[in-house]
Amino acid sequence: MKIHEYQGKKLFADFGMPVQDGYVFENMEDAESTIKKVQEDFNTEDVVVKAQIHAGGRGKGGGVKYSPNFDKALENAKNILGMNLITHQTGESGQVVRKVYVTEAFDIAEEYYAAITLDRGKGMDVFMVSSEGGVEIEKVAAETPEKIAKVWIDPLLGMKSFQARKLAYALGLTGDAFKAAMKIFVQMYHAYQSIDATIVEVNPLILTTDGRVVVLDAKVNLDDNALFRHKDIAAMRDLDEEDPNEVEAGKFNLNYIKLDGNVGCMVNGAGLAMATMDIIKLAGGEPANFLDVGGTASAETVKNGFRIILSDENVKAVLINIFGGIVRCDRVANGVIQAVKELGLKVPVVVRLEGTNAKEAQKILSESGVDIIPAVGMKDAAQKVVNAAKGN
Repeated sequence: MKIHEYQGKKLFADFGMPVQDGYVFENMEDAESTIKKVQEDFNTEDVVVKAQIHAGGRGKGGGVKYSPNFDKALENAKNILGMNLITHQTGESGQVVRKVYVTEAFDIAEEYYAAITLDRGKGMDVFMVSSEGGVEIEKVAAETPEKIAKVWIDPLLGMKSFQARKLAYALGLTGDAFKAAMKIFVQMYHAYQSIDATIVEVNPLILTTDGRVVVLDAKVNLDDNALFRHKDIAAMRDLDEEDPNEVEAGKFNLNYIKLDGNVGCMVNGAGLAMATMDIIKLAGGEPANFLDVGGTASAETVKNGFRIILSDENVKAVLINIFGGIVRCDRVANGVIQAVKELGLKVPVVVRLEGTNAKEAQKILSESGVDIIPAVGMKDAAQKVVNAAKGN
């Protein structure tokens, strides 16, 4: 689960990290009072107006504006709230800004980057910092990788002071700023572990002209499987920032991720789903989604899966690829027939069923009178669905 910058900063502040603070508004009626409250509470005339969406690159897209006074802040607020913000992470469709964060402003001397995530290859957490803050870290990694310093942390031992020192030293900090950065890094790792995050990122972490080290931005992604331990964080979920079909799929315990292709996929098991998408690509097609109906798919599950897949107008054909272990193929077959009859499918459907009760399932499908394209094996299924999507 992703959360907004202002929510991430609140979590960071709970762990003692110094953050750029402010207030959020969601409609223009509250804009004036929010700006004035920031100016009064933080004793400042100039503020920063920030779009809140679940994507990076907001500044380059025009979603972050420095405002030297109230009038300019109000003007920026009017322009940002409701805008369709396009960044390198939103894609060409962009994302509508429904929340605006007004914060205090700082005089910045230096900008840095800091992030923590899991290095699966090493089986440890990796803490990364760079002196190149405020820019896309992917660009830094590609062009000047030597400017990124890393330490690997054993999650059972936690972060040690020598590791925090190494990171602060890599940023070229000295004196009080060095000590402040060390403390922030330890607090940041504590937050990462305590909230079951998959990534925490600060870009930029700044050094102010008066020598303070402050968190200027916050990106926090959470492990969905651990949210039951964090009811307060789960309540931060913003459904407006998520794909409606993914939200709908979640209601039925379906794992759905929209992609850019035109071949809809319904598969049981994440491994088989990945293999199915690979073989569709190999056959010359493009998957429209990842959809794992799970290990206990029923007729109702299949019907709901169909409905979600077909809500994507790009889908020109659907491949159902089920291996019946726990899942009984005859149940899936009944679900397919039920879905076709109730939803009135207007795209070709290719079905490959193997495993438990596969023969019974084939009989059910053949006697149903429903126009379905049978397939034997994954290669045959992939080729047939790709041809169907192309109208062949």
